[in-house]
Amino acid sequence: MKGTLMNKLLTAIALISACTAPAWAGVQTVTLAVPGMTCPVCPITVNNALHTVPGVEKVDINFGKKIAQVTFDDAKTNVKALIKATTDAGYPSVVSQ
Repeated sequence: MKGTLMNKLLTAIALISACTAPAWAGVQTVTLAVPGMTCPVCPITVNNALHTVPGVEKVDINFGKKIAQVTFDDAKTNVKALIKATTDAGYPSVVSQ
């Protein structure tokens, strides 16, 4: 009897937890200005750095405009982590307006 009650309690807790996940979590896209990309090899480094961040799904670099458009799962990462990744690779970035 105790085991059955405990199983029901654990099941109820799991269901409540699943239902209370943030509704706003999902795929987001941000455009980062990366002014330090000055040579044709720079975008490769920026791309590789961004792809090391868990949750990054897609990176599109526009070398001419010096921007990186990043699609990511905001349940796994955030813009601050993306900026840190480019900065740590030697290419500081900011959110493009």
